[in-house]
Amino acid sequence: MTETSPTKTILITGASSGLGAEMARQFAALGHDLALCARRIERLEELRAEITAAHPSTQVAIRALDVNDHDAVFEVFRSFRDEVAAEGRTIDRVVINAGIGKGAPLGTGRFDANVETAQTNFIAALAQTEAAMEIFRAQERGHLVMISSVSAMRGMPKAMSTYAATKAGVAHLAEGLRTELHGKPGYQISVIYPGFIISEMSDPSKKPGPLMASTEKGVRAIVAAIEKEKKSAAVPPWPWGPLSKVLKVAPLGVVRKMV
Repeated sequence: MTETSPTKTILITGASSGLGAEMARQFAALGHDLALCARRIERLEELRAEITAAHPSTQVAIRALDVNDHDAVFEVFRSFRDEVAAEGRTIDRVVINAGIGKGAPLGTGRFDANVETAQTNFIAALAQTEAAMEIFRAQERGHLVMISSVSAMRGMPKAMSTYAATKAGVAHLAEGLRTELHGKPGYQISVIYPGFIISEMSDPSKKPGPLMASTEKGVRAIVAAIEKEKKSAAVPPWPWGPLSKVLKVAPLGVVRKMV
């Protein structure tokens, strides 16, 4: 990647590992400043050291954050806003990325796993959206990016049922905002639908293949779509652009085989 301008300050949640950490690396390579938060502050410290060594001019602010602590979400977002404001910058983009992939078939005694997924992937995403939009409404501009999933295109079976439902929910949350803000200059809303990308949340032991992208390749597609401020993007575009459309209309038997 080559550096580009203008420089933006990008807040990323769930930035200590996986897609979030790789997004931070790639946005830094494009010349952007960062505000990174996640539960594991030591991982964020390591990531900040790595990024600043590679890109000495990049500003990287970090905070510990459990997104299920809703009060803390607002406190951390506001503290990032105040820190960058003191340096003459604004929070220009917020990437709502934090999430988990737990789940079990409904009615099999694992309500605990399903409700944890619902709380983290939807309720906590709602808190992050509220906190981001509080900042953006005050400054009358900003780019909200919701990381959804291709599983949001269709109800998914078994252990994916709750996960897919939460990802459909956050996509509609963002799309509702897009409808509300339509025609108002200064606001951009993007919903990104990643396909199968290797990460700590998926299964880092898996190998890249026709449907499974490496973390670097998958995130490169995510970052490209975000930089273009696309309203909606299934990534990587091949094969997930066409496959996401197939998922919406395919017979149930075909969907079961695909997932």
